[in-house]
Amino acid sequence: MPEIVAPAPGQLAWQRAGFGLFVHFGLNTVHGREWSDGTLPADSFDPVDLEAAAWARTAVDVGARYLILTAKHHDGFCLWQTATTDYSVASSPWKKGRGDVVAEVARACREAGIGFGIYLSPWDRNADCYDDPQAYSEFYARQLTELCTRYGPLVEIWFDGAGSDGYVYDWERIISVIDEHQPDAMVFNMGRPTIRWVGNENGLAADPVEYVVDRTHLSNYTAESIDMGGAAYLPPECDVSIRRGWFWHPDDEPKTVDHLMAIMYGSIGMGANLLLNVPPTPRGVFDPGDVQRLAEWRAEWDRRFDSPIEAQVERDGAEWRARFAQPTRIDHLRLREDLAAGQRISAHEVVAGGDADADVITEGLTVGQGRIHAFPAREVTELRIRVHGEGATLSEVTGFLAGHETIPQPPEGYEAPTDAPLA
Repeated sequence: MPEIVAPAPGQLAWQRAGFGLFVHFGLNTVHGREWSDGTLPADSFDPVDLEAAAWARTAVDVGARYLILTAKHHDGFCLWQTATTDYSVASSPWKKGRGDVVAEVARACREAGIGFGIYLSPWDRNADCYDDPQAYSEFYARQLTELCTRYGPLVEIWFDGAGSDGYVYDWERIISVIDEHQPDAMVFNMGRPTIRWVGNENGLAADPVEYVVDRTHLSNYTAESIDMGGAAYLPPECDVSIRRGWFWHPDDEPKTVDHLMAIMYGSIGMGANLLLNVPPTPRGVFDPGDVQRLAEWRAEWDRRFDSPIEAQVERDGAEWRARFAQPTRIDHLRLREDLAAGQRISAHEVVAGGDADADVITEGLTVGQGRIHAFPAREVTELRIRVHGEGATLSEVTGFLAGHETIPQPPEGYEAPTDAPLA
């Protein structure tokens, strides 16, 4: 078990939120690309049907608590009115060059009651000053200042490490912008992070899910890691796209409901946050097939988990006892840990009934923000939970009769695309 480090209140609030939507949108969308080099024409961007309120409604409908927008991807094209470059919406025909995607999405999220965050790629393939790390860090800090001061509170600021291996940013200058203008925002993975990347783009965490680490993975495209200089409380976020690619392509299709359920169990059900990408079309709308798949997925999620059966939980020596009000048939169990003083549970076993010789129903390592187990359906009145770890405290035990006795798995051999960036 790693060193115990207590989380900040904002980190706990972010973990409780649990689920957000990612929105990859920009010139790559228009040109059917995943990577571009900063030379695609700005005047090709014209999402004539963009309605950010519809994006936010979709997020709410599927249960997301926040939405992260790619304000600038690696190509350097900016989705807001910036004074730092002409490579932006100001040089497009959309709304006669006066449109601001960031402003519209920020407003839509506020009106929908969900958090709003921004992805601002550190790697910029259009900026002439990128070859000068100090000059570029100042350029980047100005862009970040615009985003941190114009659009209200930000729930998360996403620093993608792709393309940045070996590059030395002036993180002290960059993070000072966040300290001054958005101190409550979660910072993803780089600079002085408060949350981290799970280490893959499949949307899956693995047991144990450690909230305290001393380094983070930089990206899919390098073995480089970022040394934190000591133990830090950095809960992981699992990013994955509903489609195979991050940007919309006409020949791509959404993942099946079963695959999305496997992702849910493997992220939220493992105590990590889930950030699910839903890419708009070039016209600025979510693909109807994606929206339908989201609705089907949410319906299955609700079918399994919308009838929770709470147990009364109390400590009994070295164990915890969870008592249901009456004999209850369940095939799923969700455990939650009290994280206020840090992650302390290193392993756990769930035993049926008060009999010392009763069988172990299920077991694992991490509990954290929420661990979901599935097992053959059985009737229980009392469960004993053995937890390992000094000061470990269970805060919740909830049963479900989901109608499934195993945790779904992703399609065999599935891996999210990890093609290296363009040279």
